[in-house]
Amino acid sequence: MDLQGTARWGEDGGVPYAFLIVTLLGAVAVALAYRPIRREPFTVLSFTCGWIAGELAFQTIVWQVVATALFISFGALSNWVGWLGLAVAVAEWVGLIGLGIAGSRAAAVTATALADVRSPSFPVPAEPTTPSWGKWWRITRAIPFKSRAVRVTCNIDYWGDGQKRHRLDVYQSKLAPPGKAPVMVYIHGGAWMIGEKREQGKPMMYELVARGWVCVAINYRLSPRATWPDHIVDAKRAVAWVKEHIDEYGGDPSFVAVSGGSAGGHLCALLALSVGDPSFQPGFEEADTSVQACVPFYGVMDLTSSPDGAAIFGPGLRKMLEKKVMKCTESQHPEIFQDASPTYRVRAEAPPFFVLQGVNDTLVPVESARLFVQRLRSVSRQPVAYAELPLAQHAFDVLASLRCLATTSAVADFLEGARAAIGFAEGPIATPPRILSDVEAAPEL
Repeated sequence: MDLQGTARWGEDGGVPYAFLIVTLLGAVAVALAYRPIRREPFTVLSFTCGWIAGELAFQTIVWQVVATALFISFGALSNWVGWLGLAVAVAEWVGLIGLGIAGSRAAAVTATALADVRSPSFPVPAEPTTPSWGKWWRITRAIPFKSRAVRVTCNIDYWGDGQKRHRLDVYQSKLAPPGKAPVMVYIHGGAWMIGEKREQGKPMMYELVARGWVCVAINYRLSPRATWPDHIVDAKRAVAWVKEHIDEYGGDPSFVAVSGGSAGGHLCALLALSVGDPSFQPGFEEADTSVQACVPFYGVMDLTSSPDGAAIFGPGLRKMLEKKVMKCTESQHPEIFQDASPTYRVRAEAPPFFVLQGVNDTLVPVESARLFVQRLRSVSRQPVAYAELPLAQHAFDVLASLRCLATTSAVADFLEGARAAIGFAEGPIATPPRILSDVEAAPEL
């Protein structure tokens, strides 16, 4: 037995060693934000670590500095192990500063994306509009709470069958002037198997509501209980409900945009590109499910096992789709997987698209978005904006981060450009004013 070593551990209380372990774990998270692991089964862990470090970089520095001070006060620097931990912590903070700067530079990336589609007939603002909702104190808090000026009508049954997964929430401003407001329908993600309408898309919806929009967040049936195409059928049925009833909530059914992230990004893109497909509208084939703009975030655009499709993700996605979602093999029914893939649904009549994708996304590889955008641009008559965000992981729009602030502003500007484009073709259309003051936008705690 090493009595001397045991004595040293007891004298130090293990604090230097604990400090080193904690700083090493933090350093691994930062390293994964820069160099994510794209091999299963490490992709989810890589996403989680990289997402938190990348979106909450400056907040992470603050709490780590506090934690470091506490460790030091308890004797973390009593030997070389603690000093090594301090060196690791400092290196980690430098990496976090770099991640924070990358998040702040997302505004330049989205500005370039909008500049690519700006024209007299598609007049997106030349300068990014400062978000009404994205105040600095919301960014520091990160968790998106709604303001007192937002009214939410919850759990509306859009199908009429009483199923819990067939419900939606309507977000509208208490301060909005009378009139018809443009509408955003948001579809949550979660690999078609998990997720809930209250969990995602909040920063974007709150910003749009602050600009006078009405937003609708929907639930849909989830696998493995649900079998494809139940998911897209529900999304289409929700849009049909919006077209029929949103005027009761101050919305304009003639301008409905759709958005979503991950699996929701897949569903919103597929919805926008499959207008008139009766297989996705059983029992309501004649209902209007068209949309006037589409904004997919890190969507799964190709579900086939082609070299450009699910094969990029590794075998995990295909196996999951076959076992849990489609409940059939691609070899037996290749048409099901192809028909469910937005990449194979591109069409000249597509509405304006704004595709947003993180370069460091481990769950949805950036190559999938690039191919989708390339194919859509080759045929669509409408603008296709594309923002490829450096160092961004999956779910970068969920928390109120600097990167989310930039993408939220850009999406809102793009959508106003899409509205103005319709006015350009059909006559003048009024742009709703920004209606929330700093006081009125105070959050409900």
